[in-house]
Amino acid sequence: MRIFRSWKDLGAAARGASVAMGNFDGVHLGHQAVIALARAEGARLGCPLGIVTFEPHPRQHFAPDAAPFRLMNAETRAHRLDKIGVEVLYELPFGADLTAMTPEEFARDVLSDGLGIAHVVVGSDFRFGKARAGGVDDLRRFGEAMGFGVTVAELVTEEGAEVSSTAIRQALSEGRPRDAARMLGHWHRIDGAVRSGDKRGRELGYPTANMSIAGLHPPRFGIYAVKADVLTGPHRGSYLGAASVGVRPMFNGEVPNLETFLFDFSGDLYDAHLSVALIEYLRPEARFDSIAALVAQMDADCARARQILAET
Repeated sequence: MRIFRSWKDLGAAARGASVAMGNFDGVHLGHQAVIALARAEGARLGCPLGIVTFEPHPRQHFAPDAAPFRLMNAETRAHRLDKIGVEVLYELPFGADLTAMTPEEFARDVLSDGLGIAHVVVGSDFRFGKARAGGVDDLRRFGEAMGFGVTVAELVTEEGAEVSSTAIRQALSEGRPRDAARMLGHWHRIDGAVRSGDKRGRELGYPTANMSIAGLHPPRFGIYAVKADVLTGPHRGSYLGAASVGVRPMFNGEVPNLETFLFDFSGDLYDAHLSVALIEYLRPEARFDSIAALVAQMDADCARARQILAET
């Protein structure tokens, strides 16, 4: 998958895609339905499948002090889009240039003159342009005048309820990763680089790969059965494990992070990039009376995680 982070001065090989446009936070089933329509139009027109999205998320731009809400960082989103066959990702910088554009200027300068799109698919609630003034009827009108096709996708429901990032966040907040996965169409993953930690896990016989969850909607704090992919470095591959999301109350932690213990693994993962999928919530975080009690619980957590993952 090719990634472009501007709509300006693109060569001919980067233009002319059939695109799905939106934020695609989570790349859930609703998003996938929009992307499927863009894929079908691309096949009909003989052009590549593309995505037009924005970084940072517009909500981050307009409310920088709001609580973390994203299901995916840009890296995770790009990995997921690549897995489902997207050929071109236009990850446009969301800032002063875009927010000042009228709907017509966005359609002309970005979509038509900049990206040269052949077709665009959006959800029925899509808004664009300064003060979110443009809607799907405006996009259809601009497309007709500027020479690109427009398809509006209907909202997707799961068991009678709308599939949305909000509903997925709620499921994760309540420790229901399987319900989140049903709406996502894939396991909820946290991607990032492994950071150096205080090595407490290694001292306890459970060395962990420590990753930041800064900027992401935090799942319910506690212990999870997980599947992990090591994406870079000499230990590339897929592993099973158990992970802790939270602040480590036993050690008076304050900053939430993700700590993953990979079963049957030996090696150094510092600076490697991991993708950790939350499979099942095992228990809340807890403070124990002693280190021995903590280790005994970790033994039990890993045994239970192995059983769950063997059945998943």
